[in-house]
Amino acid sequence: MRPLTLRRLLLQCFALLVILFVVVVIAIKFGAVPVSLYALGRDLWNVLLHQRTNISSDYVLIIQNIRLPRILLGIMVGASLSVAGTSFQALLRNPLADPYVLGVSSGAGLGAILALIVEPHVTLSPVFAALLTPLGAFLGAAATVTVVYLLGRREGQIDSTTLLLGGVITASFISAIIMFLMSTLTGNLRGLSFWLMGDLSTPLQRSVYWFLGIGFLVASGAIYTTASDLNLLLAGEKEAMHLGVDVPRVRLVVYIAASLLTGLAVSVSGAIGYVGLIVPHVMRLIFGSDHRTLLPTAAIGGAIAVVFADTLARTVVAPNELAVGAVTAVVGAPLFIYLLRRRLA
Repeated sequence: MRPLTLRRLLLQCFALLVILFVVVVIAIKFGAVPVSLYALGRDLWNVLLHQRTNISSDYVLIIQNIRLPRILLGIMVGASLSVAGTSFQALLRNPLADPYVLGVSSGAGLGAILALIVEPHVTLSPVFAALLTPLGAFLGAAATVTVVYLLGRREGQIDSTTLLLGGVITASFISAIIMFLMSTLTGNLRGLSFWLMGDLSTPLQRSVYWFLGIGFLVASGAIYTTASDLNLLLAGEKEAMHLGVDVPRVRLVVYIAASLLTGLAVSVSGAIGYVGLIVPHVMRLIFGSDHRTLLPTAAIGGAIAVVFADTLARTVVAPNELAVGAVTAVVGAPLFIYLLRRRLA
């Protein structure tokens, strides 16, 4: 493993940020209504120079009010899911672990739906009302990852196969509860089926973006403080303890922070599957398994993946849209089968 230097880390992140910028430009240009980037760039340049220009109201509506907020949301959701997936894979020492496969996304979705059911029946201030759904998603994610972790323990150690099967069974059980709620309750909950498959088109208040951004920085920052410990945990919990790692503390920090990231992402976008599974593996192949590098590169890689997938979802069958989760599943499901066969071989 090559020694990590700040210069090498910054160069790696810069290269990914350039790719993210290109993907964002593509996402701005393509959609049901094509946008001329040349005309848009010229108008924005004139605005910056304080020159008179006639910016089309269509540009303002399509780009400022629709596409840019959606791109920003995709960046935050993709980064959150990728960091959470990377953390779960390291902590559970299972390359197949990610929020979707372990059922954490399903648990967050159930928590969000229960919060939506409770909200009309309680009196809350606007601030607490806006936080109720993310809080429900976080509690659902935290409860699910706790159950899966307990199912995967055998004689004080984590059994990877049991953990994986426990996650799949838990996800199936929670999905059945979600389907039951959606089939028995009336109102807007019936429209949640598309949202649960992954949807970035729901308009959000500006304060929600700030909340997502702050939550991501706090949770991912907490996980990054354990990056060196996660490297040692790959050898096993007992070995890491002998090397001085406070395993209970690392486990608590990563579980809470990764559950928070998953809950935040699911509460605003539904369950976008396989991002936390695919992206860490790709980044690990390119940049290595050092989590001091892997965590930030996975965050940027997840943003690239979700923004690109959302662009495909908006353009493949335009003017109609596909669910973002359907696009990621087309790539993620075959890769998951491949990884599963390698794991169990």
